Amino acid sequence: MPNPSPPPSASSSVERQYHVNGRAAVVASRERSSGTPRKEKQGPRESSALQDPGLKDYVRIPGPEESSRPRVGEGERLGECLGKGAFGSVYKAFNWGTGEAVAVKQIKLADLPKSELRMIESEIDLLKNLHHDNIVKYIGFVKSADCLNIILEYCENGSLHSICKSYGKFPENLVGVYTTQVLQGLQYLHDQGVIHRDIKGANILTTKDGKVKLADFGVSTSTLAGGQDKEAQVVGTPYWMAPEIIQLSGASPASDIWSVGCTVIELLQGRPPYHNLAAMPALFAIVNDDHPPLPEGISP
Repeated sequence: MPNPSPPPSASSSVERQYHVNGRAAVVASRERSSGTPRKEKQGPRESSALQDPGLKDYVRIPGPEESSRPRVGEGERLGECLGKGAFGSVYKAFNWGTGEAVAVKQIKLADLPKSELRMIESEIDLLKNLHHDNIVKYIGFVKSADCLNIILEYCENGSLHSICKSYGKFPENLVGVYTTQVLQGLQYLHDQGVIHRDIKGANILTTKDGKVKLADFGVSTSTLAGGQDKEAQVVGTPYWMAPEIIQLSGASPASDIWSVGCTVIELLQGRPPYHNLAAMPALFAIVNDDHPPLPEGISP
């Protein structure tokens, strides 16, 4: 008759539970009991952004039911897909340990260009150090063999772009409420020496109580060494882009303010300025016009 296995020690397993869309997934970070040192796999050194000590070693304890749902780390299932990008998607998830809903930005590492990976690493490093009511909160990340999962604050109402798409253009008073909060978030960023470089409705999230959160810092840059972006690049989204960006003069805090103005137009008329033009003609118009065309009927 086989001897029964000894019960695990209290310190042998530290568990954090997630519940996603009515299903349970358990994430555990296992520590070996004393006496058997863990063998570390040797490999190339990773960026500091990819070495979050609180989350990088998570593994999944398989449940009784398997599915083909997207997964975090070694595999806890994710819930509703909130949006998709060129190299990954954003999902809603639920922290069963704290009762907190979170958003998981999952990036597929296969065939991901190195330039994109560096951009993602920079975004993580930047988000770690940003703490403001109008900036989306960074919680952590989980890296698996094929995915990098950035865990962020969940904003229930989605982006201003998605709200505008679902419900139509915004009244001026609501645009004013949102714009005030956007400017508060930007003032904090600029005080930290950070230029967002891609302000638009799709990158401004809102909570259920109407609080605005700036998000998507993938192309943001630090200007701590000076007042302007030292590497002049055309980054951002054409219809919201400031003239100096198009002319390769470099980004500055004023570039973000220009994009805020374009976002105000986007929310008031339901579409960004120059929406009737293709991207290249729009860029020419932005450079040559004194200002973007304003929506008809707005207050002076």
